[in-house]
Order: sequence, then C-alpha cells, then structure tokens
Amino acid sequence: MKATEKRGYFGEFGGSSVPSDLQNVLDILEENFYRYKDDEEFNRELNYYFEEYVGRKSPLYFAENLTKQCGGAKIYLKREDLNHTGSHKINNVLGQILLAKRMGAKRVIAETGAGQHGVATATVCAMFGIDCTIYMGAEDTKRQSLNVFRMELLGAKVVAVEKGQGRLKDAVDEAFADLVKNYEHTFYLLGSAVGPHPFPSMVKHFQSVISKESKKQHLAKEGKLPAAVLACVGGGSNAIGAFAEYIDEHNVRLIDVEPDQAPTLTEGRPGNLHGFRCIVLQDEEGTPLPTYSIAAGLDYPGVGPEHSYLKTSGRAEYVTVTNEEVLEGFQTLSKVEGIIPALESAHAVAYALTLAPALSAEDSIIVNISGRGDKDVEQVFAMLKK
Repeated sequence: MKATEKRGYFGEFGGSSVPSDLQNVLDILEENFYRYKDDEEFNRELNYYFEEYVGRKSPLYFAENLTKQCGGAKIYLKREDLNHTGSHKINNVLGQILLAKRMGAKRVIAETGAGQHGVATATVCAMFGIDCTIYMGAEDTKRQSLNVFRMELLGAKVVAVEKGQGRLKDAVDEAFADLVKNYEHTFYLLGSAVGPHPFPSMVKHFQSVISKESKKQHLAKEGKLPAAVLACVGGGSNAIGAFAEYIDEHNVRLIDVEPDQAPTLTEGRPGNLHGFRCIVLQDEEGTPLPTYSIAAGLDYPGVGPEHSYLKTSGRAEYVTVTNEEVLEGFQTLSKVEGIIPALESAHAVAYALTLAPALSAEDSIIVNISGRGDKDVEQVFAMLKK
C-alpha cells in the first residue's frame, strides 16, 4: 500500500485508535484541516505571519569553514534556529493556531519535551489572547528550566507531569487525557508528527515549508538537488518537514539521526502508541521501553507514522549517534561556524561530520538546524565539566 492510498495511513502505519468521544473531536479537526489547508485566505494569513512574525524564509547557509574542515561534500545548513522562538516548532504552531481560531477554540493545550514547542505555543497564544496549558515531563522541566520560565513569562500554565519517567511520552499521555475531558472547548496543538490522524498529516503540511524553501534555495545555489538531507528524529516533526519536498526525488538520500539510547527506528518494531500505529521501541509484551537522550526533544519511544513507512519501504535511512558524538558536533559547529545548535540538531550535525568526508566534493548535503542551543548551554556546560 502506498502512503497516499488511504487518508491517515502510510503503508500499515498511522490511523486513529481512540475512544469514540475523542474520535468525534478528531473527525471535526480533520474536516476543518482539509477545509482550510488550501484556502486562499487562510494561507494568505499564514504566510503573513511566516514573513512578518517568524522571519521566514530561513536561510540556507553554506557552512564554508565546516566544509573545509571535513573535506568532501559541501555542507549547507537550513537555519530554522533563526526563526522567532528559536526553532522549527513555530511553523506548525502558527498553522494550527489559525485553525484553532477558525474553530472557535477557547483554550489551547500542548505537550513539550525540550520546551521549544511549548515556548512556540505559549508565544502564539499570547499573541492571539488564548488560554494556554503546557504539559511537560517533570524530569524535562528540570533539564529545561529556562524554557519553563519562558513559557510562564508568556502567560502559559506549565504542568509538570510526574508519572512514568517524567518525560515527553508522559506529557503526551496527560495532554490526551485533558483533551478527552475538555474537548468541547479545547484545541490540542500537538507539536510532533505523531498521534492519531489527522495530527501527523497536519504537522507535515505546516512543517513542509522547510523543504519547500530549501529545495528552491539549493537549486538556485548549486543548480541541482543535494545528495542528501539530514535531520534529527524524535517524534519527527523537523525531519518530515525537511524531507517532504524530496520524498519523490529518489536521487536524494533522506537520513534521519536518532540517539543511540533512544533508537526507535533502528531497533523498534511495529506497534501502537498514543492512538496510532508506528514503529515503537518496546518489550516482548508490547510495553514501550524507557528512553534516554541528552536532548529532551528526542526522548520518545515511538515515531511519526510516515517515518515508520519511509523506514520500512527503504526510502529513508535511519542512523544513531552517541552522546559523545553529539557533544562533539555541538562544539564543532559552535567553534567553526559561530552557530550554537540545539542538542537535538547537534545529532544531525554529528552525523554530517562523518558523512561529508565520505562524499565527493561535487556533492552537497543539507543539514536541518532545527533549533538554537541557548536552552542547552547550561546543560552542556555541566556535562563537559564532569
């Protein structure tokens, strides 16, 4: 089965397995998403905020110093870290908040891991004057205390989730529980390309602006497509946005990089999680396994259904890097290019340091810098000090 044969499915992955009350909410959400996604007025407003508020288009920057140091392929950086709020998350958040506004939502909830989606959600809720609650794992609130303060400064209520590991999966659990109770007036602004349909399709649609821009930019600079596009993967929002316009360009390698301590796509198997089917890191009984990453945004035992399909179909490659390699990538990009990446993004940078020297100087690669590293500097300082 092709990814396009049935709405909400990518091969065997995707779908929606939720209680009937919640399914009714998702059906209404789906109806409105497909009503507005190609609506001229909706897209005019979205593009206005992309340009005037976010600062799009984000640059496709030739990392000349890094290229010289590595040798081999030219390295281009898609600078999503330069967006307002500091990451790619604002792209999807703006699209969904405009949808929520048209649906008459009085309250917005969201989950967050590293806090970047939470900050982006709190930002747009402040701008549009909508009540905002963010669920965040208790462990992540400690690792990302600066982002907790930013969310609260923007007027959001941050709920620290103590259940489970106190990480991203647990925050998603609580957000869905809230939605089931309060669906009549609450809009769940989900941040990653996961969850029951239509969430993965919505997130891909709004994040595809990344690859729509990078494809045009790379063609203008090089006169051809890149040899490869690299992105980090947790749930998969930045990666599916970075890949979207290249999926049908089979000469372009799509390479997703995940933590070796949360190797969902390299070691997981098909299962169900949060109301949809995907590749899950799980035990023999089907229970999701604990995960750990120094990047809180990648701490998730599942992955988006389209990534699951891209993996099993062989269209995309999924690799892991160690914490040591991530820290090396974090420091190298900082010292060589003067760009401090988020620890999530540093996973993709780490693999690029290995990939570029193995390619020809006639080739070029794009690395999606999904976010900036301000939020991680204190954490990295403590790790390096040890």
